[in-house]
Amino acid sequence: MILNCNSCGKRFVVPDSAITASGRMVQCGSCGNKWKQFPINEIKSTRSVSNNEKIVSKPRKIQQKTQKLKKVKKNIIRKRRELDLYSPEYLEKKHGIKLNESIETATSKSTTSSKKNVTFGFYNTLLLFFVILIILSRGLYFFQDFVVQTLPFTEFYIDYFFESIRNMFEIWKNLISSY
Repeated sequence: MILNCNSCGKRFVVPDSAITASGRMVQCGSCGNKWKQFPINEIKSTRSVSNNEKIVSKPRKIQQKTQKLKKVKKNIIRKRRELDLYSPEYLEKKHGIKLNESIETATSKSTTSSKKNVTFGFYNTLLLFFVILIILSRGLYFFQDFVVQTLPFTEFYIDYFFESIRNMFEIWKNLISSY
């Protein structure tokens, strides 16, 4: 069965069994129009004609076929928005976001400044952090006696720091050797 949308004129092919005698609500997939569709009654009767019967045809009145006028889609000229969705005025009015610079100057600054900015990224920063931590701990280990002589109260803290580092290495060594 072929269904026609009354709103946009689009045609859809639907199995005959999908539309029952009581009708069914259908929706156009193109424009979203909904309507109740009843089955189209097409009389298809076949009768076998025996050789003994005479077939007499009665003259039928010829009806002129009238074509239904298709609805012409109107070319709707949409009025352009007065404000751009990403303009500072719209963002401030709708969302309360205040921008100090216009978009053009911000984009031109970002393109020129992006050439000068150098970033390490997450893993490079993490690696740099560990290298600096190792350098500082090795420096503290090298100058441990000098620091303890000048500041005697730091001896406990320095010993505790290096004991913690030895414990961490021991834990990692046991984890690696157990697998």
